[in-house]
Amino acid sequence: MLLSMTGFGAARAQTERWTVEVEARSVNNRHLKLSTKISEPYSCLEADVERLIRESVRRGAVQLSLRVDRPRKADDYRLNPLALTSYRDQVRRISGDPNASIDLTALLALPGVVEDRRDSLEDPRDAWPEFEKVVVEALCNLQETRCREGRAMAEELRRLGGKIDVQLARIRERCPEVIVALRDRLLSRVNALLEAKGVSIEPGDLVREVSVLAERADISEEITRLQAHLSQYAEVIEDDESAGRKLEFVVQEMVRETNTIGSKSNDVEISRDVVEIKGSLEKIRELIQNVE
Repeated sequence: MLLSMTGFGAARAQTERWTVEVEARSVNNRHLKLSTKISEPYSCLEADVERLIRESVRRGAVQLSLRVDRPRKADDYRLNPLALTSYRDQVRRISGDPNASIDLTALLALPGVVEDRRDSLEDPRDAWPEFEKVVVEALCNLQETRCREGRAMAEELRRLGGKIDVQLARIRERCPEVIVALRDRLLSRVNALLEAKGVSIEPGDLVREVSVLAERADISEEITRLQAHLSQYAEVIEDDESAGRKLEFVVQEMVRETNTIGSKSNDVEISRDVVEIKGSLEKIRELIQNVE
């Protein structure tokens, strides 16, 4: 089953202690690239989050955010008198008036004056079993969107493969006629040149040499190889596991054989089919860039 590297998944959970929200996004990338953004003081859980991502995603750039909002209580904060006094005295010294009136509201916003005790009252790792469930749910939702888009991509890849199969069948049917026509044209031209120069040659030798030249333009082997690659292409699409890199390799071989057919064939109808096949292959290459 093909998987898209593009997707989105989210999950949310709430308790009396906190509200946690997880969002996961993924886009295409040749390798697995992870980026996490986790609310403090839970950044120590980054390794656990990345482990879960690696268990469900093999390739692509994944961004995951884990936001935690904890209800505030009166005893969560404590005033630091020493820091407050220090700030007040420094402001008075700077103003030159040891008895100057100081706006305490402004001082309360300075670093260290108000201590948030929530971070020191609990071990962040204690929350991981609960957070893990939310992360797993978000990743499952991400996987669902990737599967849904992968099914749509597989359907389009099958359609393009079928189109190539039809065009290749026309080329195969036309190939013997092209070889015979090429051989006849070569015989006619060589005979005309020989007559113009007054040179004679054994008909059997002439036919043999011309046949050798015509065989060099034979594309039957390339057609056979392209058909084999096309069959493998169809099999990879139906594989149980997504195989974007394998598809890339198979399509690369299909492009190579198609180019050879186009360069060896000197027939207008075959050239038209080759152009159509190249167009379909280009669309396929664009699609599989987003397959895991």
